Amino acid sequence: MNTGLAGHVALHPYLKQGQIDVDQMLDAYLPKEDKEPLFYEAIRYSLFAGGKRLRPSLCLATTEAVGGKRDAVLPFACALELVHTYSLVHDDLPAMDNDALRRGKPTSHKVYGEGTAILVGDALLTAAFTLIAQKSLQTASNHKAVLEAIFELGSAAGLDGMVWGQFMDMQSEGKKTMNEQGLESIHKHKTGALIRASVRIGGIIGQATPTQLTNLTAYGEQVGLAFQIVDDILDIMGDEKELGKKIAQDQLKEKWTYPRLVGLKKAQEDANRLSALAINALDSFGVSADPLRWIAAYAVNRKN
Repeated sequence: MNTGLAGHVALHPYLKQGQIDVDQMLDAYLPKEDKEPLFYEAIRYSLFAGGKRLRPSLCLATTEAVGGKRDAVLPFACALELVHTYSLVHDDLPAMDNDALRRGKPTSHKVYGEGTAILVGDALLTAAFTLIAQKSLQTASNHKAVLEAIFELGSAAGLDGMVWGQFMDMQSEGKKTMNEQGLESIHKHKTGALIRASVRIGGIIGQATPTQLTNLTAYGEQVGLAFQIVDDILDIMGDEKELGKKIAQDQLKEKWTYPRLVGLKKAQEDANRLSALAINALDSFGVSADPLRWIAAYAVNRKN
């Protein structure tokens, strides 16, 4: 159960394999061209821009941690990446964060125009659910578990999760005051909800016991919040080349972040504490949960 240097080294091939598995299924699922090839080019431009596929890897790792089959959960892992990419395309729009770079490349609206970027996001979001439906119909799936997983994904992406968090984040811009409870709520919805769902979906499809799912949920919540706190820190201290985007954008937009609210030192301490709590939540799991432990450690030590 190594979360130190050995775990850090082992994580990279694990994430790489998850990226390969997810990209292969997404590539086969999404057409390369149709009546309007430019639209499919625009979809692929954002989806295959080189992301780490962290949320899919969390989903895959959780299923494996409870003894489930990787193939059974792979469509859900792909759906999580589709939803995540849609959110990035829309977040980058001029009406939202108005970002020009994402993963070291011009953002979708900069390349294809704002209207096309909106439609790309719409297409990615809906594809997440049609992919799950198609793959579930093709296999002898546990339909109750499939429905539970769809509920988790929809809840995390929608008005109880990511969309609500983005709205609250926009509403907070320029405000003179913020308390830690309010900021934590924004982070838990905007970023944490989909990370939590990635873990819960992996547990549900892997047929986790109720106790296992409770512990996995606690893990996902801690990792999700830690991940966003580190994002806040990297926006101040990160390297633009490694991040693939400009830094100091939160300050420019007068966003509330953990470093702004509690200071850099306390923000890093909070992230480390949350990572430790996440790893502790896995105490009842064996070595099969090591990839989850590695990811929790990586979440607070990453550079991008």
